Amino acid sequence: MRYWLMKSEPGCFSVDDLAERPDSTTPWDGVRNYQARNFMRDDMKAGDRVLFYHSNCEEPGVAGLAEIACEAYADYTAFNPAEKHYDPKSVPEKPVWMMVDVKLVDKFDRVVTLKEIKADDRLSGMELVRKGSRLSVQPVSENEYKTILRMAGYDEKK
Repeated sequence: MRYWLMKSEPGCFSVDDLAERPDSTTPWDGVRNYQARNFMRDDMKAGDRVLFYHSNCEEPGVAGLAEIACEAYADYTAFNPAEKHYDPKSVPEKPVWMMVDVKLVDKFDRVVTLKEIKADDRLSGMELVRKGSRLSVQPVSENEYKTILRMAGYDEKK
């Protein structure tokens, strides 16, 4: 099993929005960064755990726990000119962009804030806190994952 952090702006799609989807599952579409795409396409497997991160908001941080429900497939939003994430270079016969399905495991009782994450020496190596890092999909080590769960007061066995 691998561990990931996936960012979403809560004004566009929040952990609460994921909870309201049928089966609390949704396609994670619109990723338009090649490295993030490669992580989804090449490395993510069904059952991998995801820290659901709220970005670009008043108090950014990890708001919940999800899992990869379906491995990568073509991001069909790239094919439709009416879509926000349209890319004319991506066609069904040769898709450029990929997406995975994400399923909510649980919403945290509280957000583990970016400020808390930056202040914890155990998390100093996270991609999230690296200067200039803007990846919306990024790997997380098992220790970083477990540290954040503990910070959230979350018991994964519940």
